[in-house]
Amino acid sequence: MNLDAQHRKVSITDTTLRDAHQSLLATRMRTQDMLPIAEKMEAAGFHSLEVWGGATYDSAMRFLNEDPWDRLRLIRKAFKKAKLQMLLRGQNLVGYKHYADDVVEMFCNKAVENGIDIMRIFDALNDVRNMEKAIEYSKKAGAHIQATVCYTISPIHDVDHYVRVARDLKQLGADSICVKDMAGILTPKDAYLITKRLKEEIGLPVQLHCHYTSGMASMSYLEAIYAGADVVDCSISSMSMSTSQPPAESLVAALKDTPYDTGLDLELLSEIAEYWKEVRTKYGQFDVADATPDANVLLYQVPGGMISNFISQLAQQDQLHRLKEVFAEVPRVKADLGHPPLVTPSSQIVGTQAMFNVLMGRYKMVTNEVKAYMRGLYGTPPGPVNEEIRKLIIGDEQPITDRPADHIEPGLPEAREQVAPYYEREEDILLYALFPQVAVKFLKERTASRTGVDQDMLDSAKKDHPAGYYPV
Repeated sequence: MNLDAQHRKVSITDTTLRDAHQSLLATRMRTQDMLPIAEKMEAAGFHSLEVWGGATYDSAMRFLNEDPWDRLRLIRKAFKKAKLQMLLRGQNLVGYKHYADDVVEMFCNKAVENGIDIMRIFDALNDVRNMEKAIEYSKKAGAHIQATVCYTISPIHDVDHYVRVARDLKQLGADSICVKDMAGILTPKDAYLITKRLKEEIGLPVQLHCHYTSGMASMSYLEAIYAGADVVDCSISSMSMSTSQPPAESLVAALKDTPYDTGLDLELLSEIAEYWKEVRTKYGQFDVADATPDANVLLYQVPGGMISNFISQLAQQDQLHRLKEVFAEVPRVKADLGHPPLVTPSSQIVGTQAMFNVLMGRYKMVTNEVKAYMRGLYGTPPGPVNEEIRKLIIGDEQPITDRPADHIEPGLPEAREQVAPYYEREEDILLYALFPQVAVKFLKERTASRTGVDQDMLDSAKKDHPAGYYPV
């Protein structure tokens, strides 16, 4: 560490309102628990706050009977000046399949209109064709475009690969680059090398997003910072580590009185942490976080969310004793599919097939998603697929080689027609377009009147939490 280096403040993005509770509490956090602490979180001075996207969109409807667009509007109202950002899965938006371009355009426009400042856009395969429309529409709507490179370990994922993808993303209009380590396997060495090359050759601000699963994330952040990283993702300590992000307070303390000093106030962060510590106890039934680092992610590159899903699904079939076999099968399926990074939706595609392979025999039963993947409908795999396996799955059919979304008919006309009986505003169309079955159930049950929803939320929050936490 060069303490004589030119002063370069490092900033922190807080992930508590999105990725932290998605990772630790099964995405069950209610909006009413987010609003009371907004004033103090805004005062903390984070670079931005990740508040929306990922699995929070469908989970709000599916499990909490909340409208995700209401959540965004309420959060935007609570945070007066802070930059708000979301995680967008490229052409998948916040879903698990590709959507038509008209749906992508409307979604990006509405996300920005309702309060998103920074769009973090990624594709599970690092196929930039699956990001280009989301980048185009979000930029036109006025958002900062943080184009994202997904990190994994494989024979074809070297530093050159990440730099090449980042260069393509810059040409598409990226304003900054994020390196996304969803499995928590980015080593300090690779964090330094990748960041240094990106800073030298791409010339855009670089941000790192790492999960703490393996226990390496804080070390990787420091090395990336020494290499020139501008921003890193953290969560408040009481919602950090395990499969979440590193604790913000620890990094703030580590960088204090160095050229990279964040300037954040540890006393204020401590007050915020106390609030979230209390809130977390309300979600105990969903809190499955293990306090110890998970060595399996280093051996098998299996993200924490996949591990919990495997345990649940195998237990239901009285096959939990075969968990290690499933872990071992994941890298084999990943290699057969051309080494896709394990992030939504590729993590689900690889993980489900690995479990079927163990329980029923290798590729004796193949999911529809794997068939679609082999047909090229998710994009171009990062590396060559196992052609014997491809032939076994789709026969002599030739995979498509153009952009997958070019094969999708416009989605808004049908969504408009189907949502007509429940229509109140344009965002309702997007609820249906992305998750039709979940949306119809939600819209049917939705309270007819929206009057006073803001005040109802705040009144409920005041009852649940000590005085002084709610915004004035």
